This record gives sequence, structure tokens and C-alpha cells, in this order.
Amino acid sequence: MDLSNLKPAEGSVKNQGKRIGRGQGSGKGGTATKGHKGQKSRSGYSKKIGFEGGQMPLQRRVPKFGFTNINRIEYQGINLDTLQQLVDEKKATGTVDFDTLFANRLAGKNDLVKILGRGKLKAKLKVSAHKFTASAKAAIEAAGGEAVTL
Repeated sequence: MDLSNLKPAEGSVKNQGKRIGRGQGSGKGGTATKGHKGQKSRSGYSKKIGFEGGQMPLQRRVPKFGFTNINRIEYQGINLDTLQQLVDEKKATGTVDFDTLFANRLAGKNDLVKILGRGKLKAKLKVSAHKFTASAKAAIEAAGGEAVTL
């Protein structure tokens, strides 16, 4: 190392960027790189989300239809074949409750769980869930298990 190759430590010097609006002598005075007139040159300008320069914005051009029921209760569906897979992988034995499903990432902590009837269930399980379809309940009981509604 000598005087010809000295340089500051990595990350110690920051590039401050161009200083605009600091007088004519700086070369970045006057309009301060904002061009001439117009809405974007004014102080305090901020474009509204979805604004298209006065043209009818997309969210107002597209027709709306239908309605969303604010009282709808959403269930996380879990099929019988998924429960059988848990048993096959030795992740569940005897009982399958909400904690088991949550631990295996099949349901979120605030989800309501509904057991659906796709697939075959061979294992004898005591299944606890918020709802069951008729076919799922029948299949669980046919395998010698028990369906417990929470």
C-alpha cells in the first residue's frame, strides 16, 4: 500500500446523490430537473392510485356484477385421502384433531376445518373438525373411527 492506491474502507463513503434546486451555479437550479410547468413540476404533487390523467380509470370502466356475502363462513377443506396420507407417513395415529392439522400445515391457526369425502380411509381414526360432509362421516365410521364435531 502507498499513496497511489489509497481508498476509503468499503461502505464508509456514501454517494449523496445530485443536489437539485440549489441555485443556478450548480447546474441543477431553476426548474430543479422537473421540466417546465405542469402538475408534476409542482410541490406536493402525488399521483393518486389508478389515476390515468383524467381518462376514465380502468377500475371504473370495467363493469361490476354479483355481490359478496359478508356473512359467508369459509372452511378449509381436508379430504380423507389427505388424512390417510398422514397416517401412512406416521404423522398421525389414533386421533386427528385441529392441533395435528395445524402442525402439518393443513390448516391455519384461525381456520375452520371441514372434512371432505374424496379418497379412501383405511385407518381407524377419531377425527375432530368443525364440519363433516355426509360421505366423509360415513367413511370414517365405516373404517371403525369416530367423527367429532367441534
